[in-house]
Amino acid sequence: MYIFLLPLAVVVLLSLPVISRIKHFTDGTKCKNAIIGNLCTFFGVMLLAVILPVGNLVSAEVIEETAGVISSAGMGYLAAALAVGLGSIGCGIAVANAAPAAIGAVAEEPSCFGKAMIFVALGEGVALYGFLIAFLIIQAV
Repeated sequence: MYIFLLPLAVVVLLSLPVISRIKHFTDGTKCKNAIIGNLCTFFGVMLLAVILPVGNLVSAEVIEETAGVISSAGMGYLAAALAVGLGSIGCGIAVANAAPAAIGAVAEEPSCFGKAMIFVALGEGVALYGFLIAFLIIQAV
């Protein structure tokens, strides 16, 4: 019975700071505290999962059976997915900060359009680099 309740409790504990942030989105410090609380809860649950494994969910027999299943191709695809995903997240953060500043600069002085767009394009280049690395990883696999 507790095998079904434990994941539910974990999901509820991890979502509590996010729910409190959605209800009170007027103050930036509450957002910061919610994120810190969420991270602390996450790492606490991970620590408990390592220290107190639940039942027979993890056993040496299962690890021995699956040892031959893990292949270099699967790890290569995982690495390619991480390269594209993290590159895209970095691109989104960079463009989210650079584009409004570029729009404001162009609104004040239209002659700086080219300089402003260079900074936005540099942020978008991060996603292209992630895609390029993923393409090279997939070609090597």
